[in-house]
Amino acid sequence: MAGDGITAGRQRSRTNGGNGAAAGGLRVERVWTTEGVHPYDEVEWERRDVVMTNWRDGSINFEQRGVEYPSFWSVNAANIVTTKYFRGAVGTPDREWSLKQLIDRVVQTYRKAGEDFGYFATPGDAELFDHELTWMLLHQVFSFNSPVWFNVGTKSPQQVSACFILSVDDSMDSILDWYKEEGLIFKGGSGSGVNLSRIRSSKELLSSGGTASGPVSFMRGADASAGTIKSGGATRRAAKMVILDVDHPDIEEFVTTKAREEDKIRALRDAGFDMDLGGADIVSVQYQNANNSVRVSDEFMRAVEEGTDFALRGRLDGEVIETIDARKLFTGIAKAAWECADPGLQYDDTINDWHTNPETGRITASNPCSEYMSLDDSSCNLASLNLMKFLKADGGFEVEKFVKSVEFIITAMDISICFADFPTEKIGITTRAYRQLGIGYANLGALLMASGLPYDSEGGRSVAAAITSLMTGTAYRRSAELAGVVGAYDGYARNAEGHQRVMRKHAAANDEVRPLGAVATEILREATRQWQTGNKIGAKNGWRNAQASVLAPTGTIGLMMDCDTTGIEPDLALVKFKKLVGGGSMQIVNQTVPRALRSIGYPEEQVEAIVEHIAEHGNVVDAPGLKPEHYAIFDCAMGDRVIAPIGHVRMMAAVQPFISGAISKTVNMPETATVEEIEDIHFQGWKLGLKALAIYRDNCKVGQPLSAGKGNKAAAAEEKVAEETKAVEKIIEKVIEYRPIRKRLPKKRPSETVSFSVGGAEGYLTASSYPDDGLGEVFLKMSKQGSTLAGVMDAFSVAISIGLQYGVPLETFVSKFTNMRFEPAGMTDDPDVRMASSVMDYIFRRLALDFLDYDTRAELGIFTAKERLAQAQAEAAADAAAVDMTGMAASAPVSAPAGSSSVTVAEVKAAAAPEKAAPATVGSSTELLEIKTGHASDAPLCFTCGTKMRRAGSCYVCEGCGSTSGCS
Repeated sequence: MAGDGITAGRQRSRTNGGNGAAAGGLRVERVWTTEGVHPYDEVEWERRDVVMTNWRDGSINFEQRGVEYPSFWSVNAANIVTTKYFRGAVGTPDREWSLKQLIDRVVQTYRKAGEDFGYFATPGDAELFDHELTWMLLHQVFSFNSPVWFNVGTKSPQQVSACFILSVDDSMDSILDWYKEEGLIFKGGSGSGVNLSRIRSSKELLSSGGTASGPVSFMRGADASAGTIKSGGATRRAAKMVILDVDHPDIEEFVTTKAREEDKIRALRDAGFDMDLGGADIVSVQYQNANNSVRVSDEFMRAVEEGTDFALRGRLDGEVIETIDARKLFTGIAKAAWECADPGLQYDDTINDWHTNPETGRITASNPCSEYMSLDDSSCNLASLNLMKFLKADGGFEVEKFVKSVEFIITAMDISICFADFPTEKIGITTRAYRQLGIGYANLGALLMASGLPYDSEGGRSVAAAITSLMTGTAYRRSAELAGVVGAYDGYARNAEGHQRVMRKHAAANDEVRPLGAVATEILREATRQWQTGNKIGAKNGWRNAQASVLAPTGTIGLMMDCDTTGIEPDLALVKFKKLVGGGSMQIVNQTVPRALRSIGYPEEQVEAIVEHIAEHGNVVDAPGLKPEHYAIFDCAMGDRVIAPIGHVRMMAAVQPFISGAISKTVNMPETATVEEIEDIHFQGWKLGLKALAIYRDNCKVGQPLSAGKGNKAAAAEEKVAEETKAVEKIIEKVIEYRPIRKRLPKKRPSETVSFSVGGAEGYLTASSYPDDGLGEVFLKMSKQGSTLAGVMDAFSVAISIGLQYGVPLETFVSKFTNMRFEPAGMTDDPDVRMASSVMDYIFRRLALDFLDYDTRAELGIFTAKERLAQAQAEAAADAAAVDMTGMAASAPVSAPAGSSSVTVAEVKAAAAPEKAAPATVGSSTELLEIKTGHASDAPLCFTCGTKMRRAGSCYVCEGCGSTSGCS
């Protein structure tokens, strides 16, 4: 089908009149490269060793030495590309060992396909296209999505798409096909979404007279399948989206599905089961491998607005089965999202109002991260630009280079469809007929900060809207030019009117943008020209692609491009975690901070003072010389100054009219957010014209770290526990006289307080002694950990203290409570107890070390660091052969500190901000941020290397190894 369209385009030999495209092929202009010099010869190359360890236990899970990268590529980028994208078995001659091989494998495949399918006017144009694309990839100007790097140029199927949409009909054959198709997509390293609304509800009858199972029941089988493939996949986790229309009779069951499972997780956890992320028992919980979304219509949203009823309709005949209160259902959706972050909302009428192919069919579903929205049984390949590469030193924007770069990328993406393989025949047919593309960008948050613009500001939204409009306008203009060379997409003829209508809508939205500042004005002026030119060319030629742009999470590829921020997201935090060549790590202030300070006029000495303050405190509050009106420029997604939820929604609304698809982004809300506030965010998303919206309330997941704050409820709980405990004490003293006599501590007694951290959870242990030094009282405070835990800790402290005062030996408590296993667990900040299997395990080991004699502790297997060292030295003296090994084990640090011999002078000088050795227990920027702010994040731990991941759109990405929870 695709071949027929391309041949027809060549036979027509039309001249489109656009820049760079003529009958018979494209003429390519030089933009980034230097004539007569290959891109590889312009940079300095170096060899590195890539050794990836599991942060939790230090075991090596990947090792490849002598890999070749440009000197300016970060350690993180090189590590991720080596482990994720180099092909061939490690340790064999077939294994790729240089970035040159990876780029050549992909670019040369694209060039050959471009020549074979008639994209270029001459061989010289093809070669220049090759060099320009190579230069851009080498210098991290953009990146293709991960499946391109996984598959293109290899012996594997040439799957280039990251995003898939499937379809399911109301038949068992179709449902089983859905299971199979999802599995094939997951196997290829991609994700898929599906709308289950065609399946009859559990309130409808089968032809046999029985009652249908309903879509929620079939979700169980698909969830189990995804969980299995997720566990065994070599490239990434399974990622999937399940959608149900708001008028489906089973909508209420669907809405509460994951919230009910969250209640189950709590109950099983409290019963002693391992329900942590990746825990042994979490697999017993259902529906955890998919994002859920409700498709809401304008009719439903108006019913919510007006407080009227809403009809739920049968799937076979459309007859009304039940009438419900629209506001009650809307509140139920918000309540479920409050409890477990699911479901999200997709605004169906808005989505289909911007649909370029309405004659072919409606858009019913999306990919897992909600950015790709198109026809059923279709796919989309993605690529993202690094916006910081276009920021000039004077604060301007490289408009011309940006335009030319979009041309190159769109051309390459369209070429890939010519040779791509697809997991099913249906998807292949649809994708070749409609040729959906998804160009996008990363580093918007860094660009705005470096430009001195707050993310949540009219100025910031103005620049973001202008850039997005320019990107999509240029992409569609190039698509129209390509249609003149190789033909419009096969489905264009029947959808010409609808496609042109949407192009006019984009252009009209562009005209409504109010530019603020010279930079936004310049970008918007060029965007206007691109829409006008592109629509004029498209009216003659049609368009090569049914859609052109999305805003994806850019998780792994964002790290590959050394981006500070992913997709449309703001900066995560002002301090970050940096790995160094040769090993070791350090924390630095983000490079965008000093650039932002200079852009708004601060002199160098003030810049240094402010950056030093940020390095120390992790925020700009009270930074010396920084004006309070400039604080908002440095607001981030996490930390002490965070962007308000509505600020995220407004940014999405500013760029949505210039995106063919939608935006992968989660609106983070504080733990204190109410159901009513979530309802308001959902409602504002509809009013502001978004296509999809998902929220995440901090700490709503059981498997996440505990809350960082403790409010008035905690104090009330503590007071109540204390009063009840006093009452119990009086009863014990008066009634149970046969029990041992309680020996109370004197009013004035010696005590010591120890602060501790176990797996990132912080607390304080205060131990009071009798005058003869016997332990008699314990108080435990979990610092800022939430009312429930604080109350439990207080009650537990009282119980232990009473037991000690009635004569229960401390060693009895130690023997009972050490080695208990539950979260939080992991590394501690205590040199004598480096690992703890739980907070209880740590507390009683610490008490044993402080209050029990050596012999008693030795029987319990509890020793100080000095005692363990003495034992090791004694063993070494007894066995000379073990001396070297023992010395190495004792001296090898978890990570080489900054400034060690493994850190080059160039590495240290490269950072513009103050640097200091990263804490030994830190493995990512998220963990560093937790230490700086004292607030726990809700990010999961990476299944591959154990570090805490960071959010990328509506997904998560691991800074350590590049693993993602999404599909782009």
